[in-house]
Amino acid sequence: MKRIVQTIITLLLTIEPLMAEEFERQDDATDSLHSERRIGLIRRIIRGFDKVDERYIEPQHYVFTVMLQSTYTYEFFNINGKGANSQAFSLAPDGSAKIGPYFGWRWIFGGYTFNLTQSSFSKKKTEFNLSIYSSQIGVDLFYRRTGSDYKLRDVKLGKNIDASPLEGVLFDGVKAGVTGINLYYIFNHGRFSYPAAFAQSTCQKISCGSWMAGVGYTHNTLDFEYEKMQTLANERLAPQVVKLDSALMFKSILYNDFSISGGYGYNWVFAKNWVAAASAQLAFGYKRNVGNRDDSEKLSFSKISPNMIGRFGVIYNNMRWYAGMNAIIYSNTYRKADFSTTNTFGNMYLYVGYNFGLKKKYRERKNISE
Repeated sequence: MKRIVQTIITLLLTIEPLMAEEFERQDDATDSLHSERRIGLIRRIIRGFDKVDERYIEPQHYVFTVMLQSTYTYEFFNINGKGANSQAFSLAPDGSAKIGPYFGWRWIFGGYTFNLTQSSFSKKKTEFNLSIYSSQIGVDLFYRRTGSDYKLRDVKLGKNIDASPLEGVLFDGVKAGVTGINLYYIFNHGRFSYPAAFAQSTCQKISCGSWMAGVGYTHNTLDFEYEKMQTLANERLAPQVVKLDSALMFKSILYNDFSISGGYGYNWVFAKNWVAAASAQLAFGYKRNVGNRDDSEKLSFSKISPNMIGRFGVIYNNMRWYAGMNAIIYSNTYRKADFSTTNTFGNMYLYVGYNFGLKKKYRERKNISE
């Protein structure tokens, strides 16, 4: 019996490492299977963002693209009083134009631009814009800091006051900034392609539209040196006597804007490989504001007011070559009982590009057809 027990113990000691090794192999195989499933799920989610109905939309056939693009930047600012004098200012800096090459690989796209204009606007302005378009969702990121180089474009200082001598005059008493993000969902994403209109990565084959809904956040700043405006008015409009409305005598405004938006976009295929696109989203923002009217008085309020985002474009795309024009416009409105401001800004793009590096499945289709 003792020999039998010793034999069993020896056998168990021999088998145990083998069993442990087998269990480790099984655990590794299970972990590997789970890992593959997780990767597969991630791939399906990512691919789902660009899943389309190919009767309406032709997917991108190529992996790489090169493009030459020119960018024109514009901005317009209105400050409106609502007092008895109904004073108002419209200001805009000189626009800037840039041109440069871009290179794209799948979703990654980057490049460098050179200034074509040497205005003070180009030198003092800081700007970053990024728009990401997939079939289901879109994302806009923007950061803008304007310099103190606005020009007065339209001035109203009350009845019987000729303010035309101020129009076109450089006014360095305004500085504005905006930082924000917009995220929106495209409902009819299987048949309506935002990328076909604004990212040149697919082709719309049949005219179609879609409703959209989204959320957004912006942080806005406005500095206004009203003393400089009063001094400038005194110098340019003499002997007329002008006094600024007290409602416009603020030094700075800062506000955060949380918004919900809704809108509609439409791609019109008016000829083969051509599409004209337009979309508009109206957002209602809840603005949390804190500003200064002067060094001693605080101005605080919360209010809901409208914002707007518009996109327009005309594109030619035969999958190998593409060219076109796109424009995007943002408008943010700030209102109070006795005054309001509206900041409108955006970019216009002119571009021509070439796709190359045919994707594997399209190479296989091409070989079969040949």
